[in-house]
Amino acid sequence: MDNILSVLTPEESVYLTLRALYSGYGYKKYRMAKFEEYDLYAKNKDYLVSENVITFTDTDGKLMALKPDVTLSIVKNSKDVDGVMKVYYDENVYRVSKGTKSFKEIMQSGLECIGAVTQQTVQEVLLLASKSLEVISDSFVLSVSHLDIIKEVLKTLPTSESENSLIIKYLSERNLPAIKAFFDEKGIVSEGKDAILSIASLYGSPKKVASELKKFKISESYDFAVSELLSVTDNLENAVIDFSVVNDLSYYNGIAFKGFIEGVPTSVISGGEYDNLMKKMNKPYKAIGFAVYLDEISRIKGE
Repeated sequence: MDNILSVLTPEESVYLTLRALYSGYGYKKYRMAKFEEYDLYAKNKDYLVSENVITFTDTDGKLMALKPDVTLSIVKNSKDVDGVMKVYYDENVYRVSKGTKSFKEIMQSGLECIGAVTQQTVQEVLLLASKSLEVISDSFVLSVSHLDIIKEVLKTLPTSESENSLIIKYLSERNLPAIKAFFDEKGIVSEGKDAILSIASLYGSPKKVASELKKFKISESYDFAVSELLSVTDNLENAVIDFSVVNDLSYYNGIAFKGFIEGVPTSVISGGEYDNLMKKMNKPYKAIGFAVYLDEISRIKGE
């Protein structure tokens, strides 16, 4: 096996190791076509990393697209689920390259759990995200947040939907001065304001930030979300609580996370719970998953 790995590219070597990892936890290989009807992506453009999609007209006149995303295809084609459908994939997606700004075929690996997702399922997915990062690099961090915590705090503020979107943007940027300036301009004084300022500045192990999160009395839903966040990250190697991890709230809910490795400025893993996407696509199930961006791995080797 070592001889085989020595002649593979870094991406191929990581892929083979990840495939063994996911299979070992009972995940089944998922295969899909290279393209889908463009309508699937047109209806979910906000979910995509990039709005740029390569399209073509099929022989029957239907507008098709080379897939820029895997999760949407899996959700669309998922059937009735008994328990939890656990699948992994390694697929090429077609997106605009961050470096050249031109379209690029990108190798992407990942996994999805769809169905009766429980806290135990969430813990397993986070564990596999951590183990995936360890496969890629000895030096890594798994940043985890809980979107329901943010939602519950925002509910207490006398702010509009557009203003909440601005607060979320500042959170994602870790821009504490901008958040303070916003509250000062609006003259907002409340526990919700204090909670937002607190979570915007939090970064550390679950044990380190637990007392700060628990001191706010926002709602029962807030307390539940805090308890869940601390529970699923307990004893998770190299995990930190980081509320700059904010996915689109119209698609995602609950736990959200990103994985980082030394030497790469952007996340190499991104994932979370996406029950809202399931509802939007008329699927009566819960779901969680993550993608591993294998094209980023070449940066470690300077390739």
